[in-house]
Amino acid sequence: MPNTKRDYYEVLGVSRTATEVEIKRAYRDLARKYHPDVNGSHDAEERFKEINEAYEVLSSRERRASYDRFGHAANGAGGMGDPFGGFGGSPFTDLFESFFGGGAGPRRPTAPPPGADIQLNLELTFEEAVFGVEKDVEVDRLETCEACHGTRMQGGKTPPPCPTCGGTGEVRRVQQTILGQFMTSTPCSTCRGEGVVINDPCPTCRGRGRTMHHDTIAVTVPAGIDDSATLRLSGQGEDGPNGGPPGNLYVKIRVKPHKYFTRQGKTINSQVGINVAQAVLGDEIEIDTIEGPVVFRVPTGTQSGQQFRLRDKGVPDLRGGDRGDQIVTVQVFIPKKLNDEQRDLFERLGASLGKEVTQQPASKGFFDRVKDALGV
Repeated sequence: MPNTKRDYYEVLGVSRTATEVEIKRAYRDLARKYHPDVNGSHDAEERFKEINEAYEVLSSRERRASYDRFGHAANGAGGMGDPFGGFGGSPFTDLFESFFGGGAGPRRPTAPPPGADIQLNLELTFEEAVFGVEKDVEVDRLETCEACHGTRMQGGKTPPPCPTCGGTGEVRRVQQTILGQFMTSTPCSTCRGEGVVINDPCPTCRGRGRTMHHDTIAVTVPAGIDDSATLRLSGQGEDGPNGGPPGNLYVKIRVKPHKYFTRQGKTINSQVGINVAQAVLGDEIEIDTIEGPVVFRVPTGTQSGQQFRLRDKGVPDLRGGDRGDQIVTVQVFIPKKLNDEQRDLFERLGASLGKEVTQQPASKGFFDRVKDALGV
C-alpha cells in the first residue's frame, strides 16, 4: 500500500539543505498559523498535527539523517534504519530499563517544551461587557532572541555537537552481567542531555536564546461576556525555549458594578420609582435601558413590586443566540410629607374609599403549593 504522507520538507516549506534555524523558524510560523485555537478551518487540526510530526523528525539530527536516507520508512512504523522506532516500541525496553535504569537503544528525541502561559486581569465597565470592546493590555514576556534567532550562538550560528556524547545527549556504557553484555545510557553531563554545546554564546541573550520584552497586545472582548470569564489568546504567551511553541495568554474579565443595572445571565434588572397617582391612574414614563431611555406605559392599578419585561433590551448572547430582556421592577413611593392641598385630596379620597380592611390570605410555601396542585 503506497505511502500517502507528504514529504516533511514540503510540509514545513523548506529545502532539504535548510539549517536548523530555518527549520525552527518555519515550524514556528506554521504552528502559529494553523493552531486549532487560532485557525477555525475544518482541516486546521490535521494540518497542525502534520506540522508537528514533520518538525519532530527534522529537528533531530539523527532522525533527519535517517529520514533523508530512508524516507518515511525510517520514522514511521519501524523502517529499515530503526526496526524498533528507537526501541520505543520494543518489547524488551522495560526489561533493560528495570535492570539498568536506561534504555537499550538511542534515546527518543523529544520536541522542545512550550513557553510559559501568562495570566492577567482586565477590568471592564458594565457597558463594555454588554456590547463588547477592544482593549490593549501590557505584558512582559520572554521572546526568541532576535540577534541569534534562538540558537543561543553569536550571529545565529548552529551550536556544534557535544564532543562527549557526539550530539546524542547521552553517554552509553557497556556492562558485563551474568546475562551477558548490556548497554545502558545516561544523560550527558557535559551538555546536560541537549546534544550541543554553546561555546560562543550570543551576547544579547547571554546564551539563553530568549530575551524579555514589554509588549502591547490588542484583546477583542466579545459582546455579552460576563464577570469572571476568561479569554484565551493562543500563542500570545512566552516563546518556548530552543524553538518550542509559544504559550498562551489568559485574560480574566472583571466587570465593574453599574449604578442602576444588575445582571443575571442575559437578563438586565433595573428599578423605577413612581408616585401613588401614577400607580393608580397609569402614566407614560421614561425608563432607562443600557441603550438609552425608552417610553413605557405604566398600566392603571400598578402595584408596588410589580415587574415588567422589555424585550431585547438585555445582554447579547455570547454564542450568537437571541438577545436577553430587561426586567423592570416598579416601586410605588408613598409621600412622607404633604402640603395642605395634598392632604385635603387624600382625606377626601380616603373618605370615598371607606375604612374597610380586606384580609389577605397568608402566602403558601413551596410544598403547600405542590400539595394543592396534587390535590393532597
